[in-house]
Amino acid sequence: MSIIQAEHIMETHPEHARAPHDSKYANGSAFIQDHYCSVDEAGIPITDMGFLHADAAYDVVSVSRGHFFRLDDHIERFELSCEKFVLTNPYSRAETAEILTNMVKLVGVKDAYVWWCVTRGTNSNGDRSDLAGFQNKFYGFVIPYMYIAHDAERSRGFDVIVSKEFIRIPARSVDPTAKNLHWMDMKLSLGEALLSEKDWSVLTDEEGNLAEAPGANIFFIKNGEVYTPDSGCLEGITRKTTLELCAELGLPTHVEKVTADQLRDADEAFITSTAGGIMPINSVDDIVFGGTGGPGPLTATLHNLYWEKRWDGWLATPVDYDTPVNTESK
Repeated sequence: MSIIQAEHIMETHPEHARAPHDSKYANGSAFIQDHYCSVDEAGIPITDMGFLHADAAYDVVSVSRGHFFRLDDHIERFELSCEKFVLTNPYSRAETAEILTNMVKLVGVKDAYVWWCVTRGTNSNGDRSDLAGFQNKFYGFVIPYMYIAHDAERSRGFDVIVSKEFIRIPARSVDPTAKNLHWMDMKLSLGEALLSEKDWSVLTDEEGNLAEAPGANIFFIKNGEVYTPDSGCLEGITRKTTLELCAELGLPTHVEKVTADQLRDADEAFITSTAGGIMPINSVDDIVFGGTGGPGPLTATLHNLYWEKRWDGWLATPVDYDTPVNTESK
């Protein structure tokens, strides 16, 4: 089965056509603490702990055909991430949804990558040990939808490695279920993959169990059953969606500890992320799944079902592009 060319459809289908917008937002929009601006003008104070120490929680939601996908789920996860990092969102959930929506409307894109965070901010009294003295700050931006894997890459499948040099930061150090900016383990493993002329990497924990890939959850299929790690990873919204799609298709799923050897012995595999959906893997550590190149049949089915249901309005929140945005400070 061939996979839907989602990127091509987004570029050519009339339902994805960009809405009228101010040219200043051609590259994207941003919300900086209390006001809207173009993404090109956006910045944060250099002394903000989010910049200095990656002291922040963030989330990413996508828009396609002018509809947010699982917006409430993303905001719920974001609030839980803030709670785990002892951060307070200056805006309510309804206000957060309004800010995200307004940024999309300013850009006019029907397919959008929507990023936002709350940082520790700065402490006016200069005492970094005084958490109560910090004023937590809100930042966000919207740009045209961003892919981990383009059509051509998804059609052939990623070639990945299980990192030999790096492991995922232990959960006792940084809670992976709170979406965070502590990415150096993942970025270094991705560099390891690229130096090996591979497309992507997968990290294990200190005991050799699979954790996650940079910016993505890992799944594999063996004998028609689907497996994904139960710990050491973000509880991804696309991961959750994939498990629901498996249930719809009647595919048995296992959320449990799994090893790199189990991945290498699998029949099919894929990664999942807001930035790309369900993305097939062709090989791991030079082992081609099923002995033939390209996405496996069940992976292709899940990939296509994901986009078909999204474009049919599944779990969607529409964006009203016609109502002007009040860009005055909130």
